[in-house]
Amino acid sequence: MRVVHCGVPRTLVGSEYASRRAECEAIAADLGIPALRDADPEQVRDRPRARHVVSENARVLDTAAALPRGDLSVLGPLLLASHASLRDDYGVSTPELDVLVELLVECGAAGARLTGAGFGGCVVALAQRNHADDVLAKATLRYRAATGIEPSGFVAQAVDGARRVD
Repeated sequence: MRVVHCGVPRTLVGSEYASRRAECEAIAADLGIPALRDADPEQVRDRPRARHVVSENARVLDTAAALPRGDLSVLGPLLLASHASLRDDYGVSTPELDVLVELLVECGAAGARLTGAGFGGCVVALAQRNHADDVLAKATLRYRAATGIEPSGFVAQAVDGARRVD
């Protein structure tokens, strides 16, 4: 897994992030449910912010099922669908993040998506281990040429979650 910072600092202060959360809370209240995790797709079909949350929850479950198999043919499209939803329904992507996702895939990544709260920051991309460095090098070179912004990439490896160390 490669992580690439798009060169645009992520800032939540002054962004629309708080309004996204408030909007989702209001929709849940309007639907009479404690949280959007309790909604079904039909309930939120015409509400893009909520539609993102519900569809993203389903993608997380699908991703969790595919991860142990390391199935990039499943994981890649899930990442791309997640990014599209973050961009189109939740509205937290930026042009730079979108370009970076597109270029990573064009350069051989199975999939990529913004990570974190959006509004700048990083993209995570999955590629075959033996091609990941090449994908990263090509995509960052093309990104720099396309945007004039200096990206920075690094390797990330999934590990067990936080736990008590004795």
